[in-house]
Amino acid sequence: MTVELNDRERAFVDSGRVAHLATTDASSEPHVIPVCYAYDGQRFFIAIDEKPKRSNRTLKRVRNIVETGRAALVIDRYDDANWSRLAWLMARGRAEMLGPEDPDHDRIVAALRNRYAQYREMALERAPIIAITPERITNWGALDESAP
Repeated sequence: MTVELNDRERAFVDSGRVAHLATTDASSEPHVIPVCYAYDGQRFFIAIDEKPKRSNRTLKRVRNIVETGRAALVIDRYDDANWSRLAWLMARGRAEMLGPEDPDHDRIVAALRNRYAQYREMALERAPIIAITPERITNWGALDESAP
C-alpha cells in the first residue's frame, strides 16, 4: 500500500537538501549513505550520479535494492543552537531501479536537476535512478519550518 505525505510532511521534505538512504542485503547487513533526492508526490528518486566511486563494481546500494527491493530514506533537520527545531521523517517502502528506458526517466531527471544545480552538468539521462515508493511514513519533531 502506497502512502502519501501530508502537507506538513511534504513541506519538510521539499525544504530538505540531503537524506540518508538505508538498504540491506539479502543477509540483512545494513548500508546507509547520504544522498540527494527528489519527491514527486508519490515516490522518492535518487540519482546514480557521476561523482567518483571507489571501483567499477556495481554500487552496494544498487546491489541491495536489486536483492531485496526494500529501502528507507531519512530526511532530518538538526539545529545545534535550538533543539526545539529538531525533526526527521522516515519513508520506508518498495525500492526499484529505473533505467533510462523507463517512460518516467526524463521527467525524474528534470526534477533532480531542478533541485540540484550540480546535476545539470552530469549525464543523468544515461544512468539508472533509485525509486522508493513509501509504504510507511514516520516522523518526529518540529517539521514546520516556522519552529522557533
